[in-house]
Amino acid sequence: MVDPSLKTVPRSAAAQRSRRNWWRPARADALAIGLYLALGVLVCLNYWVDVQNRVSSHLPTDHSWFEWLFSHGAYSVRHLENPLFTTRQNAPAGVNMMANTSLLGVTLPLAPLTMLVGPQVVYALYLGAALAATAGTAYWVLSRHLVRSRAAAFVGGAFLGFAPGVVHHANGQPNFVSNFLLPLIVLRVMRLGEPGRWRRNGVLLGLLVTYQIFINEEMLLLTALACLVVVGAYAALRPRAAWRQAGTFAAALGVGGGLALLLTAYPIWFQFNGPQSYRGLQGGVFHSWGEDLKAFVTFSRDTIAGDEAVERTIGLTEQNTWFGWPLAALAVVALLLLVRRSLVARILAVLTVVFTVASLGPKIRIGGVETETDGPWAHIPDDLPLVEMMMPTRLSLVVVAAVGVLLALAWEAASGAGRPPVPAQRTGDGPRRSRRWRRPVGCAAVALAVLPLVPRPLPAERVEPPPHFVTAGGWRRYVPDGRTLVPVPIPSNVHGLSTLRWSALTQHAFPIPGGYFIGPNEKGEGVFGAPNRPTSTLIYSTMDRNATPNITDEDRRRAIEDLRYWRASVVVLGAHPREAVLRDLMTALLGPPRRVDDVWLWDVRPQVG
Repeated sequence: MVDPSLKTVPRSAAAQRSRRNWWRPARADALAIGLYLALGVLVCLNYWVDVQNRVSSHLPTDHSWFEWLFSHGAYSVRHLENPLFTTRQNAPAGVNMMANTSLLGVTLPLAPLTMLVGPQVVYALYLGAALAATAGTAYWVLSRHLVRSRAAAFVGGAFLGFAPGVVHHANGQPNFVSNFLLPLIVLRVMRLGEPGRWRRNGVLLGLLVTYQIFINEEMLLLTALACLVVVGAYAALRPRAAWRQAGTFAAALGVGGGLALLLTAYPIWFQFNGPQSYRGLQGGVFHSWGEDLKAFVTFSRDTIAGDEAVERTIGLTEQNTWFGWPLAALAVVALLLLVRRSLVARILAVLTVVFTVASLGPKIRIGGVETETDGPWAHIPDDLPLVEMMMPTRLSLVVVAAVGVLLALAWEAASGAGRPPVPAQRTGDGPRRSRRWRRPVGCAAVALAVLPLVPRPLPAERVEPPPHFVTAGGWRRYVPDGRTLVPVPIPSNVHGLSTLRWSALTQHAFPIPGGYFIGPNEKGEGVFGAPNRPTSTLIYSTMDRNATPNITDEDRRRAIEDLRYWRASVVVLGAHPREAVLRDLMTALLGPPRRVDDVWLWDVRPQVG
């Protein structure tokens, strides 16, 4: 006989069902996150071939800028310096980091990792993780608050994290793929009207908004505009329900806005009033960039169905929508079928129309040709606050978000997961037969529309590593505290990609003049890069012509003045495609150099003082 104390009590059928009901969704969640991470690795695959010496071949300068930003976060933490400003670039004037895409909400927390493995590795790791995290938070919001089907949430989340427009920005602009807080912000806005929870909801919204400000203010602005349209559409479609929630909504919004303002008051003040701040961009350079109508039905270069040739016609600026014609057609059909029975679909329809029209810019463009037809931005003054800094084409990223949510709704409607079961006595052959073909046809239509948009690995190119003189610290005996190392060419938004990386990959060990940033000109307007000085202009023109000009005594005098302004200690020229003419130019300006390790070096301390 078995000892009764060793007997196990059998689980009840209800307990077993409860365990199954918990395990299946959890397993689906884990699978979804795993697939998102795999896609993130796939997108960054070409970087990992040689992560130390590869950058985006589409936007190599932007890639190097963000590597520099990761080093900025590490430098700020290591030296306990104000991360809102730096003089390690554009010395001695410095750079207002709040007035640039500084990504402080990411670079500061990841500072220990950057110190450990370097900015190149952190960049590639973070880029893939940010894409996957955005898909993951979108999946969580969709599966918990909008659709019942985990498959529907997976499709919607995958699109929101890896849409063609998002992946295109991954080419050197990780701030535009760092959208993992945006689904949570939208969810919190939609819940502001909940009775009895206005304080909690307001505080959570305020904290999320505060953190997003330190990741990407532009995407936060687009999200705020989208929420404004969504709330307005809801009020128009459900006026009585909206009125009942208005007081609670306003109270919660006030709490959230007040908290965000309190937490970000100084950084925002610093952005617009601190050193090296500016007002607008010179000439409103982004104002004319509208989305091409043909882009909505074209496959992006970075998808398996895409073609690089599109960049020679309609992809010259950015590829923000680029749904391909199957998804564009599916989106239209899905909206037509769902708007009559779904409030969310009706709101999505409003959102899609409003932001599609708003993204078209001042002139309508079709197939890369600018027509004479005015777009909506033709009637908006380009010197209005905020408007002057906006790029119309990026408003279409809201359309991308709307399509992602629509895909989740379409999959659920096709699969029947969101419908309550039909009572047995009312079920007939007709409804069963209709449902039998609706599911495979509907789900197949969604799959066929999104599969061509699966991303390919981002294109990458090799760049030469910094000189051994720089990475091994040979410069230290020449550059005392308070002085700069002047690399040739001087970094700018056009020239000097390699020399900007000297600073990034040494984690800001020495300050450099010039750089890649937005700062003020003499009128206080924002311009890209430092205002050119005579010597930097001479260097750039020599590179463009690949010939050394005749150097005068006035050129030499100006060179010494510029070096004094930059507080230069040494001028350094490493391996470069224009090395010969640049060496001749600097020799004519400063005298013969010394060969130190693998660089040409001019010690200018005796001349500069």
